[in-house]
Amino acid sequence: MNRIELLAPAKDLAKAKIAIMYGADAVYIGGKRFSLRYRASNFEMEDIKELCEFAKKYEKKVYVTVNMIFHDEDLIGIKEYLKELKDAGVDGFIISSVSLIPIIKSVAPGVEIHMSTQLSTVNSSAVEVLRSFGAKRVVLGRECSIEEIEKIAKKVDVPLEVFIHGGMCSNYSGRCTLSNRMTNRDANRGGCAHSCRWKYHLYDEDKEISNEECLLSFSSKDLRAPEYIERMIECGVASLKIEGRMKSEYYIAQTVKTYRKMIDEIYEKGHLDEGRIEYYDKELDKAENRPSDDGFLSGKCDEDKHLYGINGAGVTHDYVAYVHNYDENRGLALIEVKNIFKSGDSLEVFGPKTDNLQFKAGLIFDDEWKKVDIANKPTQLLLIRIPFKVYKHDMIRKVNE
Repeated sequence: MNRIELLAPAKDLAKAKIAIMYGADAVYIGGKRFSLRYRASNFEMEDIKELCEFAKKYEKKVYVTVNMIFHDEDLIGIKEYLKELKDAGVDGFIISSVSLIPIIKSVAPGVEIHMSTQLSTVNSSAVEVLRSFGAKRVVLGRECSIEEIEKIAKKVDVPLEVFIHGGMCSNYSGRCTLSNRMTNRDANRGGCAHSCRWKYHLYDEDKEISNEECLLSFSSKDLRAPEYIERMIECGVASLKIEGRMKSEYYIAQTVKTYRKMIDEIYEKGHLDEGRIEYYDKELDKAENRPSDDGFLSGKCDEDKHLYGINGAGVTHDYVAYVHNYDENRGLALIEVKNIFKSGDSLEVFGPKTDNLQFKAGLIFDDEWKKVDIANKPTQLLLIRIPFKVYKHDMIRKVNE
């Protein structure tokens, strides 16, 4: 049995490298065209080439989303674009229109075809049809329960990819037209305005029944699924997917590392008890996140899975610094400030090689060796004394005591 893949998102080159360094087996990205997240910063072709070279050094893979719903005019230039991506060294295309399959086979042979969750594939017959068309992987719709995933996996002969973390859609597999109607931005052609997360005045005929303190919102809670990872491994799911191409480097690092460690522990021990699952669940709490639950995996769909009275924003400011270097002789780390912190704060370091080591912020200096009591200038480079070895690309966050 092949070891399950951990697949992470990235909206730019720096974040893709973070995802790989923190433990992702593969990353999925969008180019400047034909993607459902064109409002992300996304990748120029030269960046994609650099990422593919970087990934190969780590023996990791790069998949590119070409997953918009194509109208005729959208297909202009698609052949040239797909060929460029092949020449750049990408490993797979994530697509949502079967019209691309013969084009890919013609201009980019050898690049894997992955069918997007946008196709709402939630049964084994649909998976087999897509396989017969040439799909090398099918991303199941997020509306599948764990029992349905297990049944599909037993019946089909094509690798399956399943979402385990991140944003959900208030409609069915992203097939939403709210954004189209309200902003003339087509959600399925890359322009979703997240209209479900807006605040609405609610009326019963002419009488408003909402108020300024509690306007209506109806977005879905985010997905979080640590308790289902073991079952997905056992039933033969090929890839576990984290959503979040608009997310920060800290979110990607913390989420990827948590699932990486969890997956590795399952393979090592064969089983995780409730205490270990709870530990990893709490680790996921440390990432910037909206309220979350297990989505449709439990087989239930009730009002508790939606955010009706709040917009769900849950971004924290705990991530305070990024490590650029460490001088072992002097015990000083060169850091880049991300959020405010001060001398005396309880801090925690984590990274690709570092597991949640805590210390009290002591002496902090600027580049002129002047003492700094409060680090409050984002992107400023400072020196801070840390009593243990840290590494480039480690991150520092506050400890909530």
